[in-house]
Amino acid sequence: MDKNLVLFCNILSISNPVTIALLEKFTSYKEFIANIPDLNEILNLDKRTVNKIIKNRDLNLNEYLEKLKKLGISMTFFGDDDYPENLNYIDDPPLMLYYMGTLSKEDGLGLSIVGSRKCTSYGAWACKELAYELSRNKIPIISGLAYGIDRIAHEVSLENNNRTVAVIGNGLDIVYPYKHKELYKKIVNNGVIFSEYALGVEPLHYNFPYRNRIISGIGQGVVVIEAQKKSGTLITANYAADQGKDVFALPGNINSFYSVGTNDLIKDGAKIITDVDDILEEIHCPNKKQEEVIQLTLDDPIENNIINLLISSPCTCDIISNQLGLPIDEVNANLTKLEMKGYVIEEIGGVFYPVVQKG
Repeated sequence: MDKNLVLFCNILSISNPVTIALLEKFTSYKEFIANIPDLNEILNLDKRTVNKIIKNRDLNLNEYLEKLKKLGISMTFFGDDDYPENLNYIDDPPLMLYYMGTLSKEDGLGLSIVGSRKCTSYGAWACKELAYELSRNKIPIISGLAYGIDRIAHEVSLENNNRTVAVIGNGLDIVYPYKHKELYKKIVNNGVIFSEYALGVEPLHYNFPYRNRIISGIGQGVVVIEAQKKSGTLITANYAADQGKDVFALPGNINSFYSVGTNDLIKDGAKIITDVDDILEEIHCPNKKQEEVIQLTLDDPIENNIINLLISSPCTCDIISNQLGLPIDEVNANLTKLEMKGYVIEEIGGVFYPVVQKG
C-alpha cells in the first residue's frame, strides 16, 4: 500500500472505497500523479472527485508532514505493526489514523464506554462507578471525548492513573468541544487521541456516526450507559455487535427518555449490567489471574492452527479466517469439529475460547 497515495486521498477527504480503487490501480503515488488527466477514463470516477484531484495535483505532501510534526501529530497506516490490531478485522477499517499520545497493544483489551451527552444523575453515577472499577483492573477505557458519559469515562480513567483512548470526529488540530481543551491535553499525556480526519477538518455532524465504528472496533467490547431511542450511542452499539464484540447495557427507568435505547439493547440480547463483575466475567482482564495455557499439537494441521490461535487470543470465526487465510466455510467446519472434540467453546458475541488448560 502506497502511504503517500493514502495520505493524498485522506487530505482531500476522498472516501475509503475510492482510495482502495486507486491503490488497486496504481502501484505508486508517482504513477497516480502521472495519470491524473486520464482518471475519469481509467476508473470512471464521479466528476466532483476527479475535479478535486486535478485541482490539488500539486499538493505538497512534505509541507503537510512538516505541519504534522510541528503539532506533535503522528500517523499509523492499515497494516503497520503499531496500527490498532483489532481494527484490522472490522468492516471498512480506517486506511490511516492520525494520533497524539502513545500507541499501546493493551488497547485491544480496552472497553468502550458510551452514552448520552445529556446524561442523567443516575447515568453519571453509574458511569463513574463502572469506570472506576474498570480502571482498578487496568482495563483501558475508550470513548469519544464528547460531553456527558464520554467525558466522565475519560476523567475517571485519568484520575485513577489508567490509560484512556479518545476517538474524535474532526482533525486533531481542532479541539472539540473547546471546553475539553485541558482534558484533551491530559489524554495525550496518559493515552492517545485518534482521528482518521485530516488537519483542518471541522467537527461536522456526519463525521461522528462514521467514527463510531472505530470507537467500537479498538477494544473488546462496548458498555452503553444511557441512550435515547435514536442516537449515536446506539450506532456504536450496533457497530460493536456487527464486529462480534461484547455489548453491555445498563438498565434504566422505563419512564426515562435516556434509558429507552439501553433497555431496547437488553431486549435485543445485550448483556445487562448491575455491577462491574457482570463485565469482568465476560472479558479478558489484565489483572485477572489466569491459568497458564499450553501449546497443542493436533493431527489435523488446520485444526492445529486454529486451536493454537485461540490459545493465543480467543476471537471470532471472521478473525480466524483473516489471520489464517482460510475460507470462512472451512473455518466454521473445523470449529464445529473442535467443539465436538471438546477443544473449544463458543461464547456470547461469537467469540471462540479454548478449553485446554494446563493441569
